[in-house]
Amino acid sequence: MSHSLWIIWVPIVVSWAVSSRCQAAETPLRGGVAKIDITDHAAGPVNDPCFAKALVLERDGLRVALVSVDAVSIGEIGRIGNDFLGKVREALRENPGIAPEAVLVNASHCHGTVRADTAELVIQAVRQAAADLEPVRAGAGAGSENRVSENRRLKLKDGTEADMRRAYAMPPDREIAAVGPIDPQIGLLRLDRVADGRALALLYNFACHPIMNPPGKGSSADYPAYASRLIEEALGPGTVAFFVQGCGGDINPVRYKEVNAPPDAEPLGNLLGLSVLRAAKGIETKANAELRIRREVIDLPRARDFEARIAAIETKRAGLVTSLQPTNINFKSFLPLWIQEKISPEYPSHHAQSYLHDRSVERQALSQLDSDRRVNVERYLKNIEVMEELTRLNTNLALLRRHLEQTRAAGGGTLPAEITGLRIGNFRLVTFPGEATVQVGLNIKKATGLPHAFVAAYTNGYIYYAPTAEQRRNAGYAQEDCDTLVAPEWQPLYEAKAVEILRGL
Repeated sequence: MSHSLWIIWVPIVVSWAVSSRCQAAETPLRGGVAKIDITDHAAGPVNDPCFAKALVLERDGLRVALVSVDAVSIGEIGRIGNDFLGKVREALRENPGIAPEAVLVNASHCHGTVRADTAELVIQAVRQAAADLEPVRAGAGAGSENRVSENRRLKLKDGTEADMRRAYAMPPDREIAAVGPIDPQIGLLRLDRVADGRALALLYNFACHPIMNPPGKGSSADYPAYASRLIEEALGPGTVAFFVQGCGGDINPVRYKEVNAPPDAEPLGNLLGLSVLRAAKGIETKANAELRIRREVIDLPRARDFEARIAAIETKRAGLVTSLQPTNINFKSFLPLWIQEKISPEYPSHHAQSYLHDRSVERQALSQLDSDRRVNVERYLKNIEVMEELTRLNTNLALLRRHLEQTRAAGGGTLPAEITGLRIGNFRLVTFPGEATVQVGLNIKKATGLPHAFVAAYTNGYIYYAPTAEQRRNAGYAQEDCDTLVAPEWQPLYEAKAVEILRGL
């Protein structure tokens, strides 16, 4: 079936542009910012606060609100319900008169605990930002930071892929052939006050899961919190730093699987924040920047292979269970046997002299004991690897079953996805309502041919993971290709539409 049969475009375009150079010179871009603490302080320990930050821009009758929220998603999972976006948009339509299509809400994807009334707090922040509008100068730029992130998908030698999660163990090192790419680019929008030149806002777009602080530390906005705090302190009072999550669906903080040191988001946030500031210094801001927005809803094909994938995992799981071998040892006896074998491979069972005595019966007995021990140790090690693979399969099997039920409840068909393009001067941003993986963002940015075009996933909704078509067909089973509702054909449809919107702005 051709791609054209999969997509239904529902264009809802809100686009104002200055009609002449004369008018452009007379019409300033105005902006206002506000932020508000949305942390549920009563729910348990708090390591650092979660914020909702609002940026309101206005020019030629167009008002746009861009909101960043320190939360896991906009709907579906976490504490922000599926009615959140509709409630916020309807309230902002009434006051301060922002069209629903001109409201963008990006979730950082941190795992902080937000208040039940976060929608009301976001509305309050946007209204405050709209009340404080003043003329601003805008400039776009880009930085780079390659020290804080890594691709969590592992390419195995058998052609399949696994992923790095705290929910299960990684495959053995000898099976790993390569890892996937990262996107080190930082997309930047700087807004300075016309009145005195002070920074009003610095928006930075970066792709990486904010999951470096463990639950034991309490609610946290993770590395973006530290990056934003550093930026705001450096640029001075009245500046608000906006972290906008990119295509980080398969991107982890570096050393996310480290077990020899406590996870710590602060050093990563400081590295990112410094790189943002370094790049922002070179941005030239200009008055009367263009402000444009375009919103469309496209229908993406839903997955139709859940039953087949579930059956394949169940078959593979049954084979692994059958492969478990009986042994004469348990973990208590395995560990010292394994250590002795590593310390002294020639004489593992006893001291060397026992092997060197001219007593053939004793030497033969020790030799047989060593052989029996090696068989048990090797079997036990193999059983451990089977167990680890079973944990990966079981976890991802549960995701497939859940999404099969969701798809059945929806009656199959297609999945609507809201895509919004925003232009502020030379800065361009296109959104996606789910966890797009990094290659999607890389493809779009390259295809536009524009130096300051960026992609914000996790925006205006949540339709779970959106892996590439290649990842989606992975027979090894990873979170991104199991915790998803879309068929492989979704990728070219979205990428084409995103590029079209970015160029059209």
